[in-house]
Amino acid sequence: MHNPFTVPLRAEVASLPRYIPGRSIVGADKISSNEMPYPPSVHVIDAAIAALASPNRYPDMAATDLTAALAEHHKVGVEHICVGTGSSAVLLAALSAVCIPNAEVIFPWRSFESYPIAVPASGGKAVPVPLTETGEHDIEAMIAAVTPHTVALIVCTPNNPTGPALSYSEVENIVRRVPAHVLVIVDEAYIDFATDPQVRTAIPLIEKYPNVLVMRTFSKAYALAGLRVGYAVAHADLIAAMRALSVPFGVSAVAQAAARAALEHQQDMRERVDEVVAERERIVTTLRGLGVPVPDTQANFYWLPGCDVSFVEACERAGLVVRPFPEGVRVTVGTREQNNRLLAVASEYFA
Repeated sequence: MHNPFTVPLRAEVASLPRYIPGRSIVGADKISSNEMPYPPSVHVIDAAIAALASPNRYPDMAATDLTAALAEHHKVGVEHICVGTGSSAVLLAALSAVCIPNAEVIFPWRSFESYPIAVPASGGKAVPVPLTETGEHDIEAMIAAVTPHTVALIVCTPNNPTGPALSYSEVENIVRRVPAHVLVIVDEAYIDFATDPQVRTAIPLIEKYPNVLVMRTFSKAYALAGLRVGYAVAHADLIAAMRALSVPFGVSAVAQAAARAALEHQQDMRERVDEVVAERERIVTTLRGLGVPVPDTQANFYWLPGCDVSFVEACERAGLVVRPFPEGVRVTVGTREQNNRLLAVASEYFA
């Protein structure tokens, strides 16, 4: 097919940055995509397998049972929950509900790579605000970036790829200071790994501040990255709009069944998360002992600021795939054996 394409594309789409997933290398262990190193519990696997018995049937379009389970889990009404195919889809639905031409959406940068894609894809104008030197949100700069054209402000807590998280009071401070018509999206994809008692979900803020939306996912702590289930908790009016914008039957029956089972077996998830957190603390302590200025991380990954391709290549020689960015390298907490290999590379590299 050599004929030129003659259908004009939207300029915003033609210029969209492309999401770049973590690489995979045959024979190497992938600790670059913030996946859990362990599979979900047998209860979750069994539920998913059972749901495969009827692949000829459409899934429940409203994800009724999963929505009810999530509502009970978070102590909110079912009208406050929207389920989607991962948090990226939920984000796109939320922004599509509020963005008009030239509407501005503020977000921290560097942060989750879906943000600069979802904003123009939904018709908005991206307003990235640089992080601080320690990889944290610059709260004052983000608030100062609000203009009469701002329709949404995104915070990522814990922040991907750097790791620091906002405290509950810091999130409330942001919400309290922005205009009530600005949607504040709180991305909590990694909050289950947070151990700082000041870091907790912003969901209780929704009752007082109807412009708050909280995004969560089953991809991280619940180890269901391959099944694509995310959800939002927000005011009922916004949730209704997001449901209208979501792809019909987007979340498969297998994904719904697995997510429901994962919610029912919280202890299984907590045990795996505790293992990851213990490894995270061991790794960060060791790296700081080598003089590496690792920011405080409340996630299942850690950030090596200033590292370049030479470190990535050293890891590859040890059979490890990590994630490079222009500002540094992100490493996902893996199994203990993988983590030990990473530390061995770091001990030699940073010496």
